[in-house]
Amino acid sequence: MLGEDAELTAAVLAAQDGDESAFRTVYRSVHPRLLGYVRTLVGDPDAEDVASEAWLQIARDLGRFSGDADRFRGWAARIARNRALDHIRMRGRRPAIGGDETELTGKAAESDTAGEAMEALATDGTLSLIARLPQDQAEAVVLRVVVGLDAKTAAETLGKRPGAVRTAAHRGLKRLAELLGDDPESTGVLDALPPQREPRGRAVTSASVTHMRARTQKDV
Repeated sequence: MLGEDAELTAAVLAAQDGDESAFRTVYRSVHPRLLGYVRTLVGDPDAEDVASEAWLQIARDLGRFSGDADRFRGWAARIARNRALDHIRMRGRRPAIGGDETELTGKAAESDTAGEAMEALATDGTLSLIARLPQDQAEAVVLRVVVGLDAKTAAETLGKRPGAVRTAAHRGLKRLAELLGDDPESTGVLDALPPQREPRGRAVTSASVTHMRARTQKDV
């Protein structure tokens, strides 16, 4: 475990021992991506309030958590999703779910496009485009690419099968590329985003990043 993951794991452990500075480190590391996820569920006006509710629960239940950085991100995402769905129910609105999960379970993509895609789809323009995707695709893209969960953890968060999540992310990224292609003013958005973190133990070079971006555009 290297870099950001090691730092986050250490910070979580310290925060569980009552280190307030460590909890602030955890918050700074996870909050921006978690907020992006909440925005896809409840929209921008309510996202900050819902995310704040999620962090109150995270802080309250932190002592019960056990695991490393990857597991913490998944745990935090599940809490945020539950708070978002509670918010939706209270307001009498439901997310517009696109398609039926049963349609996806047997059709996993040949390549895990989300795993090859860019990490921080965090610009306002791109998040607004993600919000135009069917809800299942939007959630899969944000959990896989923005929050950085693997397919198994994202599936646990959504209560779906990993194959369904991989396929929804693949379709969402393909549609996102189409939306970017339809908007000449947005054609540089994906190129401006940093790359997905490489699997552990694999070095990242500028050449590999360039190749990865080109491969992602081709795959989608």
